[in-house]
Amino acid sequence: MTGAVAKEGEANGAIAAPEEIEKEEMEERGQWSSKMEFVLSVAGEIIGLGNVWRFPYLCYKNGGDLCVEFLNRSSLDNRTLPANATSPMIEFWEKRVLGLTDGIHKLGTVRWELALCLLLAWIICYFCIWKGVKSTGKVVYFTATFPYVMLIILLVRGVTLPGAAEGIIFYLKLDISRLADPQVWMDAGTQILFSYAIGQGCLTALGSYNKYTNNCYRDCIMLCFLNSATSFIAGFAIFSVLGFMAREQGVPIAEVAESGPGLAFIAYPTAVTMMPVSQLWSCLFFLMLIFLGLDSQFVCVESMVTALIDMFPGVFRKKGRRELLILAIAVTCYLLGLLLVTEGGMYIFQLFDYYAASGTCLLFLAIFEVICVGWVYGANRFYDNIEDMIGFRPWPLIKICWLVFTPGLCLAVFLFSLIKYTPLKYNNSYVYPPWGYVVGWLMALSSMVCIPLYAIFILLKTKGPLKQVLEWWSPGELLLLPPGSLWEGPQGRCTWHISPRRRQGRVRVAPAQNVLQLLLAIWRVWRVSAQLPGDH
Repeated sequence: MTGAVAKEGEANGAIAAPEEIEKEEMEERGQWSSKMEFVLSVAGEIIGLGNVWRFPYLCYKNGGDLCVEFLNRSSLDNRTLPANATSPMIEFWEKRVLGLTDGIHKLGTVRWELALCLLLAWIICYFCIWKGVKSTGKVVYFTATFPYVMLIILLVRGVTLPGAAEGIIFYLKLDISRLADPQVWMDAGTQILFSYAIGQGCLTALGSYNKYTNNCYRDCIMLCFLNSATSFIAGFAIFSVLGFMAREQGVPIAEVAESGPGLAFIAYPTAVTMMPVSQLWSCLFFLMLIFLGLDSQFVCVESMVTALIDMFPGVFRKKGRRELLILAIAVTCYLLGLLLVTEGGMYIFQLFDYYAASGTCLLFLAIFEVICVGWVYGANRFYDNIEDMIGFRPWPLIKICWLVFTPGLCLAVFLFSLIKYTPLKYNNSYVYPPWGYVVGWLMALSSMVCIPLYAIFILLKTKGPLKQVLEWWSPGELLLLPPGSLWEGPQGRCTWHISPRRRQGRVRVAPAQNVLQLLLAIWRVWRVSAQLPGDH
């Protein structure tokens, strides 16, 4: 049998077909044509709508004295305070675009304009990824760079508006007392997970199309700084406009716009209308929002498609199968998304955002992921894998982060959020009915329960006594390659990411870098161990 060791230049993480499927029948897994395509793809994923509206929205939500300034304002002048006034932008957003109902119990009808926009988004997403990284790598040259151009233009225009200084001061003002609020820590922790797409499999899927020797250490540092800088700059663009709107309406900055996703659709369009040729800038602004959302959308779909194809290569790595798989996913997601474009769909969207897409479930997954990497797989082995890939030893203190700091911090924020749980309110006013919160927690549990259920399934299915089974899950030394074993099966049979750097008959086994990859790895270990003679 020939060795199944990956060669230099091959895509990291490629999993070939079983023996009975001929190699010539399989399509190539694909690989990035250049380093720039990979960097722009990751940047497009981690730099999205969360940087534009979520980070400024969280600052807006957790900052400043909400009503102190308003109550202390002098009202001795002979003018009417616009306490109940609603700006035309808010009216248009809630009444014309959303057709917002009284609550989640009144979903109303589907807004056909939004349904068509959703359909267009999924059509664009399909054609961006239907050919794999070959098509994705070309698209991101525009979709990942255009939003930066528009963000800089909006920032320059925003800081030149009257009242912008007050908005920026409000943005940068520190309120130390807010640190005692557990919700602030919850929002900060989940924003990190949400913004960096941690535990979602997206970054692992994109990285798997790199060469094994790609310098992932440098990429992580560079992209993390880029992401944080983008969020910080977006805050200036948002709050400069909020300061202008506050001066125009004569109210405190904290009361200019209601909290929520509508912040980006209220503050930014206001800045655009102040520019010459406002219709052109409006089109460009909303194109920026489309590209920000599309980048994150098609990368998330790509991660799901990559996982399914790698798990079942014999089924999906045939001509035309990938396109059909993506089409099935797109159609299913579109039909589910119709709930979000009803007249009460914004309430459901907030449930998704608060429970399913971020918050408690992401913290839960992150805790298990870092424990599996640091304690189950082994921090030393993971550290050696990185050294084997990049050719040098990274900063050694990161092992302490894997073992102690990161799991401890995630666990503390997770427990803190459960103890001081704050029910979701739409725009800080609408209270969901009890069954609405039940639906939200079911969304969160839909991903959380996968870990214990699959672990129990593996324990029950794996042959041998419990002690021996648990040894498979404990950190170990580098795996040996028994002569003639399944580990040295024909090329395409190996199910692990194997380094081309052999050391005295041993190979380094790269770790699973998210929960999905970990579960897939455990499943593969069980399959291999069940076929090895004399092990049980």
